Amino acid sequence: MKPLVVKLGGSTAGSNEMQQWIDLLAEASLPLVLVPGGGPFADHVRAMQKPLGYSDEAAHDMAILAMDQFGLVVAERSERLRPSMTIRDMEQAWNAGLVPVWLPSTMTRGAPDILRSWRVTSDSLAAWLAARLGAERLLLIKQAAIDPDEMVLDTLVARQVIDDYLPRALSRETELYVAGPESLESARDVLAASDIPGRLVVRKALEEVHGS
Repeated sequence: MKPLVVKLGGSTAGSNEMQQWIDLLAEASLPLVLVPGGGPFADHVRAMQKPLGYSDEAAHDMAILAMDQFGLVVAERSERLRPSMTIRDMEQAWNAGLVPVWLPSTMTRGAPDILRSWRVTSDSLAAWLAARLGAERLLLIKQAAIDPDEMVLDTLVARQVIDDYLPRALSRETELYVAGPESLESARDVLAASDIPGRLVVRKALEEVHGS
């Protein structure tokens, strides 16, 4: 079975939902890899950019290190979580019955297909990793409630629920799901059935699909 890639939004940091999601994902029986957002660590990078005068390229690299930091925080929350820097690390974790938490700075450093810009958030990096793993499903966990009527890729970009680079990073072979706090109640049963919490994102609106 191809692994499920799950991005845990940095916006959940410090909330009750953060630990609830971690507990659920750590218990999951299907193979998955957890991708951390940048959380308050990335917020600090953004806040200090103007006072310290560093470039967007440097800020991008620092924000990825912020994902490493939040990932280490997440990995300490369960004995079943294992910090993982490479695909080999992930494979070793899966073989040991553990859940890898991706620390992205090693794999992404110098990658020519990753734009070094604030346009690329941890959502896009999760999509990038999903493509590297050949993952068929990517789940983005958000702190904000998700409107079921807005589950169209362009709409989520326009509403700034996801970044505008993600459609480029997302493989055609990967289905995208988005979950908010409203998905927590049913998430344990859904994961136990090897299904995905949240809602499937439609890549094009129905009127585009039918050409009307």
